[in-house]
Amino acid sequence: MFSALPASKVVISLSGGMDSTSLLLNALARDCDIYGISFNYGQKHNLELDRLNANLTYLKENGFDITHTVIDLSVLGTLYNSALTDPNWKVPDGHYEQENMKQTVVPNRNAIFASIAYGYALSLATRNDQQVSIALGVHAGDHAIYPDCRPEFYKAIHKAFVIGNWDSEKVNLYLPYLEGDKLAILRDAQESIEKLKLDFNTVFRNTSTSYDTDDQGRASGKTGSDVERILAFYALGTPDPVAYTETWEVVLKNALNLENVVSE
Repeated sequence: MFSALPASKVVISLSGGMDSTSLLLNALARDCDIYGISFNYGQKHNLELDRLNANLTYLKENGFDITHTVIDLSVLGTLYNSALTDPNWKVPDGHYEQENMKQTVVPNRNAIFASIAYGYALSLATRNDQQVSIALGVHAGDHAIYPDCRPEFYKAIHKAFVIGNWDSEKVNLYLPYLEGDKLAILRDAQESIEKLKLDFNTVFRNTSTSYDTDDQGRASGKTGSDVERILAFYALGTPDPVAYTETWEVVLKNALNLENVVSE
C-alpha cells in the first residue's frame, strides 16, 4: 500500500504549490521517471498552475524534462461549494487550524484526484509490466481541517482501488510527507535541490501556496495556506522568496501572532 521509496516510474499530482514541488524534487533526486498531472478544477488560485509551468521550464533548462498533463475539470468550480471555487465567497484569513478554515475544503477533491492518478498509474504499470507509484504531497499539517489528507483516508481509498481493479498489486502510494509538517517538507526539498544542483530560491519563487493573491500574483500573507508557509520558512531560518503584498517582516509578524492565538 504505502511505499517507503518510490518505484522507478512515478505519477505525481502537481499543484504548483510548495508541497508537490518538493515532492517532484524528491522523485527527481531519486532518478525516477516522472509523469506529472495537474488539475484545473475551477480554483480561484489557478496562478499555481502558471508557477508550475515556470518551474517545469526551469527544470528543463537544467536537464530535467518532465512528462506533464493538465486535466481540465474546471466545471467542478461551478458545482462545488467551497471558498476556493466560488468567486463570490471570500477566502477567510487566519491560521490553518482555526474552524473557519473549513470553508476552504473542496468536497471530495482528493478522492477525485487520487482516482484519476490511480487510473493513469495502473495504465502505465500494465502497459510496461512494472511497478508504478502514485506520489502525493499530503502532509500532517493538513490533517486538522482536511479529512482527505489523513492516513486513514488513503488506506481506505487504496483498499477500494485494489478491490475495483485487476493488477492492482502493480501500484503503490508514495506519501513521504504524510506524517511530516511544512518544515520537514522544506528540509527535504533542500536536500533534493542540493543533490540536483538547483537554486532553492528560484524553485520556491516559482511556487504559489496562497489562496488570495492580487493582480500581480503577490500573496496576501493572511490566509491559512500563507500563514503555514510563512511559519515553515521562518522555522527553516530563511525568508520566503515568493512575493507578498507586504514586506517579509510584516507578514511574518502576522503569522507569528496568529500562531500564538491558536496556541493559547
